[in-house]
Amino acid sequence: MESYEPERLTPVQLAAMRRSLTNGRGALTRRSLLRASGMGALAIGGIATLGACGIPPAGRAEGAAAADDHSAKEKVVNFSNWTEYMDVSEDEKSRPTLEAFTKRTGIRVKYTEDINDNVEFFGKIKPQLAAGQDTGRDLICVTDWLAARIIRLGWAQKLDASNLPHAFANVSAQFRSPDWDPGRAYSYPWTGIPTVIAYNKKATGGRKVDSVTQLLDDPKLKGRVSFLSEMRDSVGMTLLDQGKDPGKFTDADFDGAIGRLQKAVDKKQIRRFTGNDYTADLSKGDIAACVAWAGDIIQLQADNPDIEYAIPVAGYITSSDSLLVPAQARHKTNAEKLIDYYYEPPVAAQLAAYINYVCPVDGVREELARIDESMASNTLILPDKEMAAKSRSFRSLSTEEETAYEEKFAKLIGA
Repeated sequence: MESYEPERLTPVQLAAMRRSLTNGRGALTRRSLLRASGMGALAIGGIATLGACGIPPAGRAEGAAAADDHSAKEKVVNFSNWTEYMDVSEDEKSRPTLEAFTKRTGIRVKYTEDINDNVEFFGKIKPQLAAGQDTGRDLICVTDWLAARIIRLGWAQKLDASNLPHAFANVSAQFRSPDWDPGRAYSYPWTGIPTVIAYNKKATGGRKVDSVTQLLDDPKLKGRVSFLSEMRDSVGMTLLDQGKDPGKFTDADFDGAIGRLQKAVDKKQIRRFTGNDYTADLSKGDIAACVAWAGDIIQLQADNPDIEYAIPVAGYITSSDSLLVPAQARHKTNAEKLIDYYYEPPVAAQLAAYINYVCPVDGVREELARIDESMASNTLILPDKEMAAKSRSFRSLSTEEETAYEEKFAKLIGA
């Protein structure tokens, strides 16, 4: 387990976070991503909280010690989530799945959309977690790299499998056992976020683009290719194209992927590295093909019939947002019941129909088809077996690795 020692982020790490927050995936609200609209940058003070000094060390126990659970007497669960990451009624006055949970269980959900980005949110809760205090939240939803860090620091409570029968049975194979939480002892995924290849078939002259090799080498695409400014996505996709596993790569493998991308930069094959702002260029055809986030592509296809996507034979990168119960949370059992509720296929389908991200719950296809047949057949929402088998996750990084890798990537993209 990683013990907590206050640390200052290096200039390279801070620069990487700024890229993410200003125009990368971290800059987007979950449903707003489908409209390709950014949220703007986090104030520098918010970023700095990750590296602030003066916070007491966390305990070194294996996970957070079980807090006193008040679930039996206090029928409430405090849930912090991203904006527009929960289904709402047509009149936008209620949240149907949450209301149905309360009606069934008697547990009231205090639902708060107070996560705008991982860095800012971690800055809010870190002092309380480090001091062994209750954050006031029983359930939080954070992206995989932050979930991994919270678990390593011992700031998440181990889940009781007896309260999670649906979650245990229905979590999809591709999300079942990440390297940072084997067997899902501390977390369960809320959604998956795939990175794929997208292209404008009008701009490619009707040709399909379905590999990173094409992006990097096809002379007909020269100067009309973009990659993402998120290191894990662009390097991860390149590693896969080189036959390397992003979940097990070495320093030499990483350097090989950076070198491969550098060659494409040097010969001006790659036009630029972007955040979500690639969408306008792709739609217009100024960018013919690119590495893209699947959520963008769902919306672009609705507006432009020339937009296509492809899953490389070599595979693709999937990250996730996951649910955790923080240390010292007062209502752990209630939180577990809420997690399990969202792993019931009818409920999971209702949520997926609203947020349009990869649903991590098996058995929802028939339920989702009752709501919207086109969504049920969209593999960017419900991957079929062939697509799911190609999904790979970028492995967890140590602090030292992250510093070294981000420095090399920043040099590559000129950040």
